Amino acid sequence: MEVMTPRGPARVDVDEAARPRLLLVLTHGAGGGVDAPDLVAVRDAALGAGASVARVTQAFRVAGARAPGSPARQDEAWEAVLSELRARWPDLPVVQGGRSNGARVACRTAKAVGAAAVVALAFPLHPPGRPERSRAEELRGAGVDVLVVNGDRDPFGIPDAADAARLVVLPGEGHDLKRDPARVGEVVAEWIAHYAAPRPAVRGR
Repeated sequence: MEVMTPRGPARVDVDEAARPRLLLVLTHGAGGGVDAPDLVAVRDAALGAGASVARVTQAFRVAGARAPGSPARQDEAWEAVLSELRARWPDLPVVQGGRSNGARVACRTAKAVGAAAVVALAFPLHPPGRPERSRAEELRGAGVDVLVVNGDRDPFGIPDAADAARLVVLPGEGHDLKRDPARVGEVVAEWIAHYAAPRPAVRGR
């Protein structure tokens, strides 16, 4: 599906669970796409856990740009997409997230869009070699629980456990989290289950 935003159209690929209890909205990094190995693995695991999954190709990528532009403009476009998705699935709790730059967007906009929680994959704590330019405040300012999944070899750094509800550091993984993406999916699926709507009660005969 296509969603028009103030920055042009965004594209949303939706995979629906049979009886969804949650909507998980995911997006890509600045130069990547929604078919990144970790995002696909998270989608598959989340579907198995009863979540419908929407993978969003942001407007700047649909337009062919590799840089997202200013945070304010990127967030404005993201909020338009989430408004549309929440209108289509009004009864489902929403967890939003993404990898790298997408994780930053999810943190910055979580409260504005009413997300129950955030999944931050390969959160880029700082530019490579520039630890003084920390982005930890985006994690601390999310206003909701944040799960961070990073590799221990990520040149963008590893957030502090105190700045997230849960921090999982995967040994041997770099920024792309592609060594064992299935493990990434398992971690996320287990965590988002805490935010899913209750299962309907089974009526007695």
